Amino acid sequence: MSSDPVLRIADLHLRRAARPILVAMMGPSGSGKTTVLRVIAGLERFEKGRVNVDGVVLEGGGPTPVPTLRQLRRKVGMVFQFHCLFEHLSALNNICLAPVHAHRVTRETAEHRARDLLAAFGVQHRADALPRELSGGEAQRVAIARALAVDPPVLLMDEPTASLDPLRRAELGELLRGLLAQGRTLVVATHDEEFARESATRIVRMADGLITG
Repeated sequence: MSSDPVLRIADLHLRRAARPILVAMMGPSGSGKTTVLRVIAGLERFEKGRVNVDGVVLEGGGPTPVPTLRQLRRKVGMVFQFHCLFEHLSALNNICLAPVHAHRVTRETAEHRARDLLAAFGVQHRADALPRELSGGEAQRVAIARALAVDPPVLLMDEPTASLDPLRRAELGELLRGLLAQGRTLVVATHDEEFARESATRIVRMADGLITG
């Protein structure tokens, strides 16, 4: 297995209106944590710098070419704070959507992987449930399964503990450590100090617009 980093970010600058923002992974609400996740996922343009995700390079200063974005979609999965599952689709179909329609995976192959992921996360019995029928913890596990459906090397998570009780929070920590054991890179934006200390191998902090550690 290569020892080279899967994710590199260099000299990243992003401006909102007239205010430059330097983003980081740990800090209070509004400090830019979600923005940096969106940059890595190719959902947000940035003015300066370079992001390298497992060999796919995003350059600041202009739009990212469509072929590069297509490559990036195979490298990065993102779990949004409020899950963003499609309400009219079952848990299984939410997971199958991107592999089938964006990556041209056969329905049979996509469904097989989706069921394996649901089983791995302990929600295989909820495969046919709609998002509104899921608990918060179940919805989060389905959202993680959806993000992993094309087996990306990098998983991004935005405020994953925001709506979890202590039991679900501990379960999430265990689940994330399992993903790390698979050799996957996780980038988690959070203001939850205790969770970061318990789960992270590295914490990046921001204060007054600067990365402090």
